[in-house]
Amino acid sequence: MRILALDVGEKRIGVAISDELGWIAQGLPTLKRQTKDRDTCAIANVAEEKCVTEIVVGMPVSLDGSLGKKAREVAGFVEGLKRRLRLPIKVWDERFTSVQAERVMLEADLSRKKRKKKIDQLSAQLILQSYLDSRIKSCHCEEQ
Repeated sequence: MRILALDVGEKRIGVAISDELGWIAQGLPTLKRQTKDRDTCAIANVAEEKCVTEIVVGMPVSLDGSLGKKAREVAGFVEGLKRRLRLPIKVWDERFTSVQAERVMLEADLSRKKRKKKIDQLSAQLILQSYLDSRIKSCHCEEQ
């Protein structure tokens, strides 16, 4: 079982994948946005190459829980993915992942240039790790 996570931005798509047990997220190369069809095709290629069984897409929910313009754009992107791919696709609240990613990279003392290159990948990784942790937590709760 491998899960792919996406952090969909205007210029880039951050990508991360889980290990086969679904415990640990690791980053994959960031995709540069092109057309919706090319973006979807690139994601389909990664999903096939990595034997992905599920996709999680970060949803930019507002602090008050509402869906703004950016969230509606991501929702449209998700609909396009669902039409193209025969995989379960879920959305996941991505609030604060970019802030978290920026902090991690600042603590690692990465230059501004390196941070810009890695922010989307790390955000996707954080989205996926949050999703994986919630699945593990819900399994433990069911066992008790």
